[in-house]
Amino acid sequence: MSQEIAVVGSPEFTTGFRLAGVRRFENVPDDDKDAALDAAVTDVLEDEGVGIVVMHDDDLDYLSRNVRQTVETSVEPVVVTIGSGTGGGGLREQIKRAIGIDLMDEDES
Repeated sequence: MSQEIAVVGSPEFTTGFRLAGVRRFENVPDDDKDAALDAAVTDVLEDEGVGIVVMHDDDLDYLSRNVRQTVETSVEPVVVTIGSGTGGGGLREQIKRAIGIDLMDEDES
């Protein structure tokens, strides 16, 4: 079974992904993030057809402690955050967690 990419965030954030062909998305306007982001993220995480969830890094601040912990430890689907606060090290750790190995590790042999 193939899995798809899902995007969660503001309509401005999800639009580019939708134009690129992502069909699974949850729009949560900035004004509603405190109340609605937890439910949107949980809904996507529970969808067995989703293999990768993309979120803006800043949106993690709106999540409750339990949902944020689930996002940070989720292996399937893997949650990838992009945006202002994500550096190369953060993406490296997300990839390592998703596939179990560090692809960027240089062998010193």
